Amino acid sequence: MTEENTNLHNTEPTPERLVEQARAGDLAALETLLGQVQPRLYNLALRMLWHPADAEDATQEILIRITTHLGQFRQESSIETWCYRIATNHLLTTRKRRAELQKRTFEMFDADLEQKLDRPPVELQPDDPAQRLMLEETELRCTLGMLLCLDREHRVAYILGEIIGVSGEDGAFITETTPQVYRKRLSRARERVRGFMNGHCGLANPANPCRCHRQLGYKLANENFYPESFLFAGKPELNAEVVTRYRDELQALDKVVGLYRRQPEYAAPAALLQNLKRLFSSGQFDWPGANPNN
Repeated sequence: MTEENTNLHNTEPTPERLVEQARAGDLAALETLLGQVQPRLYNLALRMLWHPADAEDATQEILIRITTHLGQFRQESSIETWCYRIATNHLLTTRKRRAELQKRTFEMFDADLEQKLDRPPVELQPDDPAQRLMLEETELRCTLGMLLCLDREHRVAYILGEIIGVSGEDGAFITETTPQVYRKRLSRARERVRGFMNGHCGLANPANPCRCHRQLGYKLANENFYPESFLFAGKPELNAEVVTRYRDELQALDKVVGLYRRQPEYAAPAALLQNLKRLFSSGQFDWPGANPNN
């Protein structure tokens, strides 16, 4: 066999081809498709809901909805964009999760930050890996928590447009609205987040007094803040090299956007796909390819 034929033989099916195969009853194709999209959907859910456990639950619900709606995919967009649409619809309409139940506004967030600045900051120790992990957790909890000050429609517009970087046309398709409405939501959300961070966050604007090591001083004195309790720092990532690149380029970017785009893309929990595989194999779950001859 020639090298060219070998390369053709090893070519992986496109996502659209996987959809066709899944509709025809190919369970392996369905599992491959879901495995490809689940990390992106998990990270979308994580930024929307803040807590990893809630993001995991929501992602499983989203993957089931994608499976049961495969017959409705009409190739009006890429399969990834269509999956984002299914996910966004679910995240906009699902019940409020634990972090959302704690009503947050930018004014309340401001007051909380001010209270924590009253504590003496920890002494920075650049060579201490444990402290670096604590500072990373502090930054991620704060910046991701800040997004909860936006309502769901503006939050998802900000995540899609500023963090994930979808186009205005795709953003409108995903959120099932017009490009004009989507752009207005994104503009308002961008203005609010950027205005707050430029006025408060020392990472976005060095003139601000707030720093992660000052927040850490409060956490160590008043909270059970230890690695076993961390939600974000040290968790499995997909793209550590991308995070490093964004961190290096932060000075050249809009600093607020850079803070979010340099954050890790987390690996979706392995149990997500394993649970779905068990569900599909049980024969108790009806999906478009389960009975292709019917």
